[in-house]
Amino acid sequence: MIYGSIYHEKTYAFLPPRVQQALAFARTHDLAALPKGRNDIDGENVYVNIAHYTTGERSEKIWEAHRAYIDIHVLAEGTEKIDVSLIERMQTHPYEEDKDYVPADGAVTQTTIMRPGDFLICYPEDVHRSGVKVDEAAPLKKGIFKIRVE
Repeated sequence: MIYGSIYHEKTYAFLPPRVQQALAFARTHDLAALPKGRNDIDGENVYVNIAHYTTGERSEKIWEAHRAYIDIHVLAEGTEKIDVSLIERMQTHPYEEDKDYVPADGAVTQTTIMRPGDFLICYPEDVHRSGVKVDEAAPLKKGIFKIRVE
């Protein structure tokens, strides 16, 4: 997991090229104005899913991890909490390859409050649960960048 700001470009210059490509896209595009759903950047290597939803209770949200893709959550509007835990600390369930989805259950290790311009990189080892309300349920708009694992 790496948490930061899309505006601190020099700080994250060490990240792999595909991750930098996604962060550059986030800096130069209004994610809130993009159409909901998948928006291609570099085919299957890098794309962004634009999501609009309302945050809610932790108990309403699901834990997930991925194997084929790294997730980069970037807030465009609103706020949310994203819970993260290392995969070895969680009870995982069978991998759903067609969805690149590993369902999981377990306890929170870290919680990050996301605000516009923030990003959170979740690697395959990072089980995450997004959409948790900060103070009260509220709408948000975000990009979830999918970076193919090299």
